[in-house]
Amino acid sequence: MKRLALLLLGLMLAVTAGAQKRFYKLSSPDGRLMAEITTLDGGLYCCTALNDTLLARTLIGLDYTQGDKEYHNLSVRKTSRRSINETIASPFCRQTSMRDQYNELTLHLKEGLSVIFRAYNEGLAYRFVWEGKPGRVVKEIVNHDFIDDRTVSAPYVISFDSTRHDIQYSTSFENHYTTKPFSQLDQRRLCFLPLMVHCGDVKLCLTESSLCDYPGLYLHSTNAGELVGEHAPLPRRVEQGGHNNLQLIVKERDDYIAEMDKSKHFPWRIMMVGTATEIALNNMSYLLGEPSRVDDVSWIKPGKVAWDWWNNWNIGGVDFVAGINNDTYKHYIDFASRYGIEYVILDEGWAVNGKADLFQVVPEIDLPMLVNYAKERNVGIILWAGYYAFDRDMEHVCKHYSKMGVKGFKVDFMDRDDQIVTDFYRRTAEMCAKYHLVVDFHGAFKPAGLNRTYPNVLNFEGVFGLEQMRWAKLEWDQMRYDCEIPFIRQAAGPMDYTQGAMLNGCRNSFRPCWNEPMSQGTRCHQLALYIVLESPLNMLCDSPTNYEREPDYTRFVASLPTVWDETRVLQGEVGEYIVTARRKGDTWYIGGITNWTPRDIEIDCVNALMRQCVNADADNTDTLSQSRNYTIELYSDGANAHRRGSDYHYETFNSELLTLNCHLAPGGGFVMKVSRQ
Repeated sequence: MKRLALLLLGLMLAVTAGAQKRFYKLSSPDGRLMAEITTLDGGLYCCTALNDTLLARTLIGLDYTQGDKEYHNLSVRKTSRRSINETIASPFCRQTSMRDQYNELTLHLKEGLSVIFRAYNEGLAYRFVWEGKPGRVVKEIVNHDFIDDRTVSAPYVISFDSTRHDIQYSTSFENHYTTKPFSQLDQRRLCFLPLMVHCGDVKLCLTESSLCDYPGLYLHSTNAGELVGEHAPLPRRVEQGGHNNLQLIVKERDDYIAEMDKSKHFPWRIMMVGTATEIALNNMSYLLGEPSRVDDVSWIKPGKVAWDWWNNWNIGGVDFVAGINNDTYKHYIDFASRYGIEYVILDEGWAVNGKADLFQVVPEIDLPMLVNYAKERNVGIILWAGYYAFDRDMEHVCKHYSKMGVKGFKVDFMDRDDQIVTDFYRRTAEMCAKYHLVVDFHGAFKPAGLNRTYPNVLNFEGVFGLEQMRWAKLEWDQMRYDCEIPFIRQAAGPMDYTQGAMLNGCRNSFRPCWNEPMSQGTRCHQLALYIVLESPLNMLCDSPTNYEREPDYTRFVASLPTVWDETRVLQGEVGEYIVTARRKGDTWYIGGITNWTPRDIEIDCVNALMRQCVNADADNTDTLSQSRNYTIELYSDGANAHRRGSDYHYETFNSELLTLNCHLAPGGGFVMKVSRQ
């Protein structure tokens, strides 16, 4: 703790003699993580240490107005503390319940605000609480100082113009990670969350939760080795436009970021702390979401989706012209029904383009007929909707299509996270819950707790997913990215990556193609993404024609669960590889992927899984491993997967499940299903 003490001493000496300073400590329940908070010169400094090692110092502040008064300084009038240790339900997640254990410190400020700090064993979080009369937030100060020139893995916003800073606030939140020391990052460009700071074996993952009615946080680097926060100012004037006239384009912005009153709240600022595999299992984003406002969740059905857009409605062996028409969608529905796939999505094109009106259905589509046709075959229909088309008449749209029998909406092209749009997410979730509709947000920022508050929100995009391979640049390294997102993006929550490609390219054979797209990496890499990635509403992205050529493989994919009783990350390194195990009932599913480096993976199954499998006694591991046999189904890269990405090997065998080995080709993967006999 010497370094931390010296830093704090230096800060205190720098304060003018008349400045008020106070000092507070907050530790995690296990005592390993410490926050030391100091009020200095009207601001708050929070120093974060793990086992006496200083990780970061964060400057926290707020500039705001109430009435005709402006406030800048934060001064503490009293404090309060509490400790919580409870278990909460987490339906439709990586596990059925989560432990919510933390120590909390609240600083009650003199200016009608409070700041709450929470220390978990897995990280630190804080948020402002607005206690005063209505007002405006001009600026929230979030300034992370990591002392050394740490390496960071950060996704830049894609839109960039050196002459127009504000253009960066319009983004789809899709990009690869730039991994560089702070000093080498482009200081002109904003980064969106989550992002990761590498401190040797310890990682810090920065994100936010309970993001509702308040703009999302961006960060940019400085010469001093800091990450400085920034928010999109509140839009003053918007115009309909953008993709197919489905967006609201910001034309003017105000000079403040948020309107505030007691009905609105600030998001939690989260710093997850741990090894890479610990970060991959961190639940703070979900835990810090607002508690569920949906009492009855029995109508919410996660599952698989036969998806039309990625494969470009490209089916063969039929006697009709494929496209956005009744015959094509009946074909998708029949396919889904044969394989027990829960949903079919009608993506963009079922409503007349350019009208932003979800009641103008193209003449080639008889929507009530298709909904009934699907219902008779135990398949649900989900409709795609552009942001403005959905928002302009939200309740009418939800009521009408819910009554018709539609099961949910995929809402797309928000491409912003200012206060207006984050409020739209909340209103959408609330309205869809009212009419028993599930939601999948695309053109969307990362999950930030909304899926806890409204469990009908099953998925979010906010990821550089498989759709990008339709127009990919050959230099894009999707295999490395696939091995980064489980540790970074997925720490915030589920993602609609839309895996499932049946045409698979090795490193030298991949080519982007709009009409018959393919993936980078092997077939088993695509299969393993169903285990490695968390997606309660999970796409089968390829054409029914391609799936039907391999019915046994397709039946296996369609049978995979999308929500889980338990999840573990067995091994992995950021950007290199990962092995994830998930349990549903008595059955374990293990999936692993690698980047373009081939690997041999060894899994000690008894130690990794069996101690808690089928409620086994943790002290009876030897008896368990010797007396219980298991049926193993294994999909692994074929002998020629390094040159033919679709090559895979399937085998099934009985085993006492001691140690299993698997070879992963470049860009490869494997999936193992472990069932008790």
